[in-house]
Amino acid sequence: MGDASQAGRARTVRALLDRHGTTYAEDAGIRLADQPAPLWQLLVLTLLLSARIRSEVAVATARELFRAGCTTPERTRRTTRQQRVGALGRGGYRRYDERTSTQLGALADRVLDEYGGDLRALHARSDDLERDLQQFTGIGPAGAAIFCREVQGVWTDLAPYVDPLAATGAARLGLPTSPTGLAALVGPDDLPRLVAACVRVARSKDE
Repeated sequence: MGDASQAGRARTVRALLDRHGTTYAEDAGIRLADQPAPLWQLLVLTLLLSARIRSEVAVATARELFRAGCTTPERTRRTTRQQRVGALGRGGYRRYDERTSTQLGALADRVLDEYGGDLRALHARSDDLERDLQQFTGIGPAGAAIFCREVQGVWTDLAPYVDPLAATGAARLGLPTSPTGLAALVGPDDLPRLVAACVRVARSKDE
């Protein structure tokens, strides 16, 4: 019975990764690494995903912002408020464009002033990353969880990180809901993909 259950879980995980196994960072064109630029881009994506808007719109908007020059805090600070509003509109983020443009400018200023433009400094100083991410205007508990889910592949001291939303998706599929239980099903490189897939299942009405 145990072997059959284990084999069933392995099949479920393979199917899940085949269908939903890209991270949100990958969808937004971010090649995530422990480097200032991609970590900043993940923070921008996190801000966008934190709003009450479809994840597909947030991802498309992140791509537009990066095309407009918001690829680092320094370059973001050099963009005008109207340039950011335009990129947000092109991505379909019109409902929140003015507010989010202001938040992006403030986010760049905060990261530059507090961390020298490098979020690795935040990581090095932090003893509670979820808490410390919420210092940024527009990022609350849900946003902090998004960032931690995605970044655990490069900030491996966070792994295994599984938040309640991902655990809900895992439970729907009969997979373990604990961080260690879910992590045991895949290699370290695939854990962020598996967690992102579980989040998509949790949000789906017909999965």
